[in-house]
Amino acid sequence: GYLVESGGGLVQAGGSLRLSCDGSRVFPVINTMAWYRQAPEKQRELVATVTRGGTTNYADSVKGRFTISRDNDKNTVDLQMNSLKPEDTAVYYCHAETVIRDYWGQGTQVTVSS
Repeated sequence: GYLVESGGGLVQAGGSLRLSCDGSRVFPVINTMAWYRQAPEKQRELVATVTRGGTTNYADSVKGRFTISRDNDKNTVDLQMNSLKPEDTAVYYCHAETVIRDYWGQGTQVTVSS
């Protein structure tokens, strides 16, 4: 795939995980990069976005706990997740937007136990 995620796993509530997404195969230039998540029987929702210029935006449910960052030279985007809650359990997807098309990663499972 064009976007390859890593870093998911099982963590206890209050713990931390860092997700990474490698978009080095994406062409042309990536504009906005983002992380989405989808919990069982729920719709996919936006978690955080970061523009090429570094402007970030977060879902209210993760503000103050999650931090998105990117490396434009390497076409990578990370999501640092702290103070995790059981309701953060979901499959997390990386997303990249270019002028030609959008790309999605295959998803990585994050499970937070109470």
